Order: sequence, then C-alpha cells, then structure tokens
Amino acid sequence: MAEYQVARLEDIEHVDYKETRMGRVRHELGIRAFGVNSWLGENVGDRVIPEHAEDQEGDNDELYVVVSGRARFEVGDDTFDAPPGTLVHVPQGPNRRTAFAEEPGTRILAVGATAGQAYDPGGWEIWAPLHDLYTAGDYEGVIAKGREAIEASPYAMPLYNLACAESLGGHPDDAIRHLGMAAERWEGFREMAGKDSDFDAIRDEPGFKELVG
Repeated sequence: MAEYQVARLEDIEHVDYKETRMGRVRHELGIRAFGVNSWLGENVGDRVIPEHAEDQEGDNDELYVVVSGRARFEVGDDTFDAPPGTLVHVPQGPNRRTAFAEEPGTRILAVGATAGQAYDPGGWEIWAPLHDLYTAGDYEGVIAKGREAIEASPYAMPLYNLACAESLGGHPDDAIRHLGMAAERWEGFREMAGKDSDFDAIRDEPGFKELVG
C-alpha cells in the first residue's frame, strides 16, 4: 500500500511568528524534500507574510499561492492585488516581500527551495513560536515553552538557539549540553559559537572551551 498523508490547511496548527500566523505544513506532514508552510490573515489588515528578503547565499526561491480570501502583496517597490488562485514567484535576491489580508481568512501557501541545491531542512519551524520570546529577552519563556519540542526534533539549529537562550538566561550546564548536541549534528556550530556574544557568559566554562576548541 502506498504511504501518503492527507490534511486540510484549516486543521494545521498555526503559531505566532513575526506579527503573522504560520502553519507548519512541512513539519506537520514530515516533508523533507522541500520547504512549505501556510500563512493565515484572520482579519482585514493582518500581515500574512513576514516582511523579508532572500538575499543571502543559500537563500530560497519562493512561490506564494493565494488559497482563500484576498491578499495585497508588496514585492520590491511594487504593490498588487492577489485574489484566490494567484501565484507569486519571487526568486532569490534582494527584493523584499510581504503580504496583507484584504479579506478575513486569507490563506497563502508558501513553497521554497534553493536553486541548484538539495533541500536541507533546518527546522526553523520548530524555533518560530519561540522567536518573539527570544527577541524580547524572555529566555526562561523560551526554555519552558521550547525545550521539550527542540530536544525531540532531529534539527541542529533549534538546539543551537536553545543553547543561546540558556547561556543568556544563566543556565551554563544546559547551554553547553545543547550546544554539544547541536555541534554533533553540524560541526559548523563550534566555530559559530566561538564568535557568538550570546555565549559570553559561559565563555570561560571548561565545557564550552572544549566544544569550541
């Protein structure tokens, strides 16, 4: 029997992320071949797509599909209306993009991948619900809300970010342990941690020195 999954966008859990509501489609369905998430604007005027650019090496080409409602896109200096069925393709590059709901219940599906590279899921969807807590300096909130899910996930990046929060929050042993787990999954975190000011509080800890060399 073929293995497959069926889900409705309305049933995907949505989490707060940068003034938006994100449905973690890739994570919920266990997709590892490409990035895909949904975005919901519940009310007119809600920001549906976070404002951002994909202008760094390894960033994604992105395709946005307006599924329901109606959106107003802003891409670079252009603004345009996007009713259901609209496809918006923004290649990797400097153009900033965002979208707002023009009708209640506006849903947009976003698909992304890096041209010429095999997709490598980083697990940022796991970190997304914790992003605002982290930027607000609520490190205890990050730890309480995120530790269990991050430890259970297979991804390195959320573990590294959790270690940052634990260092900043005064939990050196936990920070070193999670940094070590992250480095086991991606060696580059050792060098990154050596330059990251989030770890200044534990820089003299023997365990940290051993990890970063």
